[in-house]
Amino acid sequence: MGKVAGTGPDPISPTTFAPLRNPAFRSIWLATQVSSLGWLIQTVAISWLMATISTSDLMVALVQASSNLPAFILSVFAGALADNFSRRRVMFAGRCIMAIASAMLTASVALGLADPWMILGFSFLIACGGALNDPAWQASVGDIVERRDVPAAVTLLAVGFNTVRTVGPALGGIVVASFGLVTALAVTTLSYLVPLVTIWRCKWKVRSSPLPREPMRTAIYDGVRFTAMSSEIKAAIARGTLFGLASIAILALLPLVVRDQLGGGPVAYGTLMAGFGTGAVFAGVSNGIFRRRLSQERLMTLACVACAACSLALALTSSLAVAAIALALGGAGWLTAWSGVSVSVQLASPRWVVGRTISIYYALIDGGIAAGSWVWGTVAQDYSLIVALEGSAAALLLVAAAGFLFPLRERSDSEPDPLEEFDTPAVALDLKPRSGPIVVKIEYLIHEKNVEAFLGLMRERRRVQSRVGARHWTLQRNLQKPSHWTETFRTPTWTDYLRLNHRLTTSDKELDERISRLHGGELRPQIALLIERPTGPARKPEQPVPYLSRH
Repeated sequence: MGKVAGTGPDPISPTTFAPLRNPAFRSIWLATQVSSLGWLIQTVAISWLMATISTSDLMVALVQASSNLPAFILSVFAGALADNFSRRRVMFAGRCIMAIASAMLTASVALGLADPWMILGFSFLIACGGALNDPAWQASVGDIVERRDVPAAVTLLAVGFNTVRTVGPALGGIVVASFGLVTALAVTTLSYLVPLVTIWRCKWKVRSSPLPREPMRTAIYDGVRFTAMSSEIKAAIARGTLFGLASIAILALLPLVVRDQLGGGPVAYGTLMAGFGTGAVFAGVSNGIFRRRLSQERLMTLACVACAACSLALALTSSLAVAAIALALGGAGWLTAWSGVSVSVQLASPRWVVGRTISIYYALIDGGIAAGSWVWGTVAQDYSLIVALEGSAAALLLVAAAGFLFPLRERSDSEPDPLEEFDTPAVALDLKPRSGPIVVKIEYLIHEKNVEAFLGLMRERRRVQSRVGARHWTLQRNLQKPSHWTETFRTPTWTDYLRLNHRLTTSDKELDERISRLHGGELRPQIALLIERPTGPARKPEQPVPYLSRH
């Protein structure tokens, strides 16, 4: 939650609040802030409950791990659901899980049945609902608002959450101290019902595909392949994962800082969390100004340094005021760092795969956060709290230096949507949707003087075709007629071939034209569509399945 913002020269500052003019986005965004307020109250309640009933530093740190591990386990599956089914219904299902699990946790605490492992279990289940909801909600942003408002909308998700963060933890501390844990958890359960009702009432138009849904295994495979072939997305995920692993010590160990170094209670813990949120809100509001003056990579470096300073200050101070200032600095770095990675993934992903790329991003960064919670909790338990915080500060400086290996690239516009304009070619066989495998061969006539230029364009062609579904892409040159070249690739089924062509964008079509201009024949490059046939033992007469794929 709250790990998103914007990138690019300045795509959002003039219209930061423009998406709120959209009724559906405004309603869900406001309802999400109510839910986030409840989640922050619940975080304070669970963290403090664990700190009071468990003597293990590791168990306290594992509260953060239980909140982030479900995203690592379920996000890729949830992203495939978001791209293949109604994103609105997926969001509703995720919110239902959150509300039910929260109600069960409240009842357990009220009946005096809660123990450390039960707390972690319910925290994990609530996070499972969030892991199902978040990719669908993030992917729905591009469905609900205009393309030009997507960066601003994604930034508003972060600014909204971190605005709530300024009051949520302090309010949580007050509620826990004044009214008890059961009341705090009951308030959270009620807050989870608000977005549930809002999503039920709000509807928005989504462009439907003329093709059937992808099988889940194929959808996940396509999402992973697209992500693996995007250098922008890979760099963003790598930096986000490392940053999450290093920086989570600040939040995971904060209850121990309050209890052991500051001698405070839930109100002090809530106040410090509010300081963290205040710094994040300031960074979110000022994000456009910072981006106009600094590159995204420079902002990421400064964010890592700010969080390192926060972690080091927490290790050395015994003053509540100093800790609050340090956490404000850490909150600003936290949001600024996530701003470079979250919108980078959103903008680098076309609509047909955005749910999956976002889910893979969440899976890996939340895996890093969960691993970091365990690592720093173990260090604090086996060595000391100070050693863990100092180690986190050193690791954050290494993440800043990782920019030499995984630099964040600037992007001011989003990946173009597919044209989805494709005339199905006429074929002489009665193909079924699952007929296949399909083999595509394209013949080119390239004169020697154009070979180098042709090879350069075909390298780009391979990347384009492979990321939209082509498999086993090859380029062959005729040994007897060197000017004759053949591009070959496969798709598992006829439907996959149609889906591949529906995913091509305007820029992909322009690449085709550039390649065609190098073609020396009188006619355009000739395309041959073939279907592979098995050559093994013949099928029994009573089991004819002509032209069908075994996939």
